[in-house]
Amino acid sequence: MASISIQHLYKRYGKDKQNVVDDFHLDIRDKEFLVFVGPSGCGKSTTLRMIAGLEDITEGEVYIGEQLVNDLPPKDRDIAMVFQNYALYPNMSVYENIAFGLRLRKQPRHEIDLAVRRAARVLEIEPYLNRKPKELSGGQRQRVALGRAIVRDPKVFLMDEPLSNLDAKLRVQMRMELIKLHKSLGATFIYVTHDQIEAMTMADRIVVMKDGIIQQIDTPEAVYQTPSNTFVASFIGSPQINFVEGKIVEEPGGNLLFNTSRFGLRIPKDSADLLRKHNKIGRRITLGIRPEHIGPEGLYSDSVLTGIYKVSELMGADRFLHLDIGQDKPLVVRVEAYYRCEENEKLRIVMDMSKALFFDADTGQRLTH
Repeated sequence: MASISIQHLYKRYGKDKQNVVDDFHLDIRDKEFLVFVGPSGCGKSTTLRMIAGLEDITEGEVYIGEQLVNDLPPKDRDIAMVFQNYALYPNMSVYENIAFGLRLRKQPRHEIDLAVRRAARVLEIEPYLNRKPKELSGGQRQRVALGRAIVRDPKVFLMDEPLSNLDAKLRVQMRMELIKLHKSLGATFIYVTHDQIEAMTMADRIVVMKDGIIQQIDTPEAVYQTPSNTFVASFIGSPQINFVEGKIVEEPGGNLLFNTSRFGLRIPKDSADLLRKHNKIGRRITLGIRPEHIGPEGLYSDSVLTGIYKVSELMGADRFLHLDIGQDKPLVVRVEAYYRCEENEKLRIVMDMSKALFFDADTGQRLTH
């Protein structure tokens, strides 16, 4: 297998030569499952295609193992790609689709047969080897596309939104299949998606991108709990993180408060030290807090505020309340599914301020110690 080193990669298009990928720099470990995630047009698929050799590199270097591959054609990079559309040959059986690439390489017939049947067994598509693609479900077709990649025994698997054409139930099933496949093959996986749930559930590390620029590279847990900026914080997590705009004020006793036009929240000592370090007393700040760190009045008496109930979303075991707290957007609060309230009812809720994140109101960068 192989590690991958991407050094200061750029991609520019058009007469204006604007950067579609801007100074992308990353080392991918051998056997790692790495996910590029971001909104449409952020440059994630373009980066993947440059690694594959399907797009020319404007500037920078890509190494697979110790080999510089900038000028190598895709067939010589020892990679396999799985695309969003399955790209199967409709006139060929499943067996022939999987075997096609090996036949082009003129491998012996018995080796091809062993490789195809081994891949079919791993992917649980042995009963369908004699069928044509039109006789398969979407999930089965995607397994065939994966099988065609597996038989090549590549150093690196590159996957460009391979599950986006599947329905919700199949996507969940195929996510688990890909995790198992990665473990069994022990290969390096690079996976592109706009779905943050896919990124969170499958990745060893996540690369969050926006406008061709890396915003953060870290484990799913770290990206969720300590996002580098407001974009990452809002993109990762469902429902989205709450952002509340306010001002940091100091009480006569030295305690700090996060103040808005409607309420003030006591700031714990660790966070207060952080805000003092960044000279935020008397200045605007953006507070970020996840819905699961807010709830009905109870534990955190210093952090009580009143919100006006507007709507709710039932999500199985949880219910998410949307409350008007005098900000541009409602505050989303997670409660038990059985929780009920009336429209425009005033609710007293509390925030666990030890879980609150603070972001610079101008740059959007999270304040760090």
